[in-house]
Parts: sequence; structure tokens; C-alpha cells
Amino acid sequence: MINFFTEELDFSLGNQEEIRLWIESQCTGYGFDIQTINYVFCSDEYLLEINKEHLKHDYYTDIITFDMRDAKGQPIEADVFVSIDRVKDNAKEQGLGFLVELHRVLIHGLLHLVGYSDKTKQEAVQMRAQEEKCLSLLLL
Repeated sequence: MINFFTEELDFSLGNQEEIRLWIESQCTGYGFDIQTINYVFCSDEYLLEINKEHLKHDYYTDIITFDMRDAKGQPIEADVFVSIDRVKDNAKEQGLGFLVELHRVLIHGLLHLVGYSDKTKQEAVQMRAQEEKCLSLLLL
């Protein structure tokens, strides 16, 4: 089950059913099942507080993914927080449409849950390649 929520802002994701199906199909393609993923759309300030409290980071970010599984082989259970403010700014900086960047961030969270990291430069390159691959399969 994939859920979409908002905290402290007025935002509604369009094409929710299509986005759900896309995320589910990508997850299946990586060999994982989904128990529950809660995507929470929020403001910069809301996500900054989560970043400070849970990760001890004092900076803005576009996404924070909390994997709730006890073991990686279990069906995915996670909360994924997405700053709509950051997504808008990043889209503008990169000359992309808001929805393109939002979809990239949504799949970025899933990629973390299926085992991809972006801590090193090489990992970040691999992550970006996987994002692009997944985005190419989104048919809206």
C-alpha cells in the first residue's frame, strides 16, 4: 500500500493511482514487495526539524527516507518525507519542470529502500542512472 499525506502545507499530488502503480512496478522490478510506503509532502521547515531531530543534520534537504523493516529481505515498510519547497527550488535550479523533479525525488526514496545509496560520487552516479531508468518508465 502506498499512501500520500501532507504536513504543514497545501499540496495535492495529481495522478495518484498512476504514481502508485509506477512505484509498485519499479519496486517489483528490483525484486521487492511493498507492505506500506507513506509519502509525506511537507515544507522545508518541517523536514529541517526531522533532519535535526533524527539525523542530527542542520540543513535543508529534499527527501528523508525512514526504512522501518527489521531486515532488508522483508516487504518494504517506510516513511518518506519530501520537501515540496526543496523540490520546487531544485527544479528551478536545474531547469526542469516541477513534476519531473518531484517524480525523481519519489523514486529516489524508493531506490534507497531497494538498496541504492548516494553517499559516494560513484554511488550518486549509479543512483542518478537508476532514477533516469525509472523515470523513463513513468507513462503519464
